[in-house]
Amino acid sequence: MTKLTLAAALALSLSSAAAFAQAAPAAAPAMAPAASTAAPMMKKGQKPRTAQSLECSKKADAANVHGKPRSAFMRKCKDGKA
Repeated sequence: MTKLTLAAALALSLSSAAAFAQAAPAAAPAMAPAASTAAPMMKKGQKPRTAQSLECSKKADAANVHGKPRSAFMRKCKDGKA
């Protein structure tokens, strides 16, 4: 009899968990459009990138520069030397 009671309690807890899981996505707030246009995939506590930084990044991508040379290129570009 105790196994039957235990099985019934387990089934009840699993069915109630499924009901809560279905209700969770509906309560999620929609993301504001302004936040998505600032900078893609920003980490928590990270400042938004400036237009100059984005332009220098595009130039570095076009020149196929990666790693430490890219960092040096970005510094020079932001200073107006590249």
